[in-house]
Parts: sequence; C-alpha cells; structure tokens
Amino acid sequence: MAAANPRRPILPDVLRPGLALVFCGTAPSRASAAARAYYANPGNYFWRTLADAGLIAQPLRAAEFRRLPEFGIGLTDLAKRHSGNDDELPADAFDVPALKRRIARHAPRLLAFTSKNAAQAALGHGVDYGAQPEAWGRTQLWVLPSPSGQARRFWDAAPWRALAQAMHALR
Repeated sequence: MAAANPRRPILPDVLRPGLALVFCGTAPSRASAAARAYYANPGNYFWRTLADAGLIAQPLRAAEFRRLPEFGIGLTDLAKRHSGNDDELPADAFDVPALKRRIARHAPRLLAFTSKNAAQAALGHGVDYGAQPEAWGRTQLWVLPSPSGQARRFWDAAPWRALAQAMHALR
C-alpha cells in the first residue's frame, strides 16, 4: 500500500458541473497509482465495459481518462490519498464527508460505485447491485460489480448495461 503526499491525491478527480454520471472506486490499485491513470491494470474490465455497455461511444484506454467528460462522465475515489487492494487500506483511508462534498458541489445526475465495498463504506450499510433506493441530493446512487480482475467471480455486466440505459434516459 502506498500513501501519497498528504495534501495531494494519488489520482486527480475528473469532475465538473453538468456531468450525467460519476464513477467512484474505493482507491487506485497499485497499477493505477504507478500509471497515474484510473483502472489501469490490464486485467481490469472498466474501460472495455464502458464501451461494451454503451456508456461511451468509442473505446478509450486508461491513459485517456481525462477524456471522459466528453461523454458526460467523471471519476473519483473514496480514498484519495492511498492506493492498493481494499484489504490493504488503513481504516481511515475513506473520506466519506469529502466525497459527499464533491458530489454536492458538482451535482452529477448519477453516482455509480464500482464495487460493493466502496458503496457500503460510503453508505454505511449493505447494498445490492443496481439503482439504490436512496439519493444524495438530486444524485441517484448505483452500485456495480467491481471490474477488478481480483473480483472476477462476482463479475456481471448486466448492472453496467442497466446504468447505461439510465444514463441515456436522462438525455
């Protein structure tokens, strides 16, 4: 596990007002921290799933993560100053109040947690995949199966496709 400079996040947020969707992971993996790019491990399904599910019009590589706002999508993490597997993160790595402030400030229509671990840490209770019954302000919350190669046994693209349909219905 790596800790970054306490004042600088490992990966920059990709946020701005008016986004349809923001993805929130737990923390960058070691591969993502080294590459300075979201979901950079070659075994991670994130980038191919965005295109396959219809969330973006063309495939992108992890190094192109700053282009996501072109498609109405942003990125952030629950733990901004730590990297590694979920079980390696210190107990105080997750800053839920800071995440809520970022979401309130930028007000995306949808916030999708890219794992149950991230969602449960942020929401404080167990969750199922898909749209959640609660919202943060006007932002509807979603939980998706983790695209990480380490979570392969839980992989299911159906909630990702449902999220794409919900996002396109906003237009």
